[in-house]
Amino acid sequence: MDVNMKHQKGLRRVTFSQERFEILIKKQKNGEAKFSDLVELDEIVNRVPDIRHIILEEMEGTDTPSDEPGQQDILITKESKPQGLLEKIKAFFNQLLFLTDSRVISV
Repeated sequence: MDVNMKHQKGLRRVTFSQERFEILIKKQKNGEAKFSDLVELDEIVNRVPDIRHIILEEMEGTDTPSDEPGQQDILITKESKPQGLLEKIKAFFNQLLFLTDSRVISV
């Protein structure tokens, strides 16, 4: 038996999506993630059930109230307005841009 074999870590099976997810998360935490990296990260989370489950579990553990007191008031106001089709489409894109901007800022 080889001495080097005793000191090596056990092999860990990782799919391509899991490996890519880990790389993209590291980039995001280091502030090096580009928009395309964030889009790819989002696609992986939505496509791979195991990763999505892990993310949802982590999110459940961080149920702290936000520091922005007016955030819930804004959401309630937007929900109470009756919207036509054009307003719904406009609100969807505004929300999409807001989420994208908040991800970039929080990185």
